[in-house]
Amino acid sequence: MPENASAKSYGDGWECNVGFRLSDDTCTAVVTPENAYLTNRKYGSGWECHHGFRQVDGAACVAVLVPKGGFLDPSGQRWQCLRGFFKVDDTCQKVVVPENGYLVEASYRSAWECRRGFERVDESCSAIEVPAHAYLNGSRYGQPWTCERGFFAQDGLCKAVVIPEFAYFDDASYGEGWKCQRGYEASGAGCARIDIPANAHLDRSGNRWECNRNFQVSKGLCVLNY
Repeated sequence: MPENASAKSYGDGWECNVGFRLSDDTCTAVVTPENAYLTNRKYGSGWECHHGFRQVDGAACVAVLVPKGGFLDPSGQRWQCLRGFFKVDDTCQKVVVPENGYLVEASYRSAWECRRGFERVDESCSAIEVPAHAYLNGSRYGQPWTCERGFFAQDGLCKAVVIPEFAYFDDASYGEGWKCQRGYEASGAGCARIDIPANAHLDRSGNRWECNRNFQVSKGLCVLNY
């Protein structure tokens, strides 16, 4: 057994003491580089760099250079950019927030968004032009405004829904903005009374007819189904 070694606590053989490492059947002292400290472990290099330094080539500890606008992270071996800055190579660049914008936290960098009532145009925030009879909807995608009830969007404006006779207002996102009353069907820009043939009745929608049981449609009539 060489100097600075001791018998293993289990099994046969020996191992180097804490602070020493095996080298050609001998136990040599662990040499700690500048700005490092002994770990007092029997495995690994036996030393680690002080906080604010990082290991280079397993032989030296160099200072972590933190750029302006950055900070040393808790590991003590890396740096990150402060809020309002983003990383570019070895620097932290300031986020330029335009007028009517504000900082937000993104998954990869600090960024900005426009305040309510404004939309991003290149690198600035421009006021959203909301037409008469419309209001801001707060959507991040698509049209930022919605027409009020009783109006529909057309050519960037909100046009009033013209409800024909025998119809009522319908605020569905599709269609004409109105639906025919029960017993009437859409015909052009209006509602026409449904002519129900014999042996037929209005269906669930109230705007079409269907044959009674045991009858089938034939040339616009309901004939007995033999």
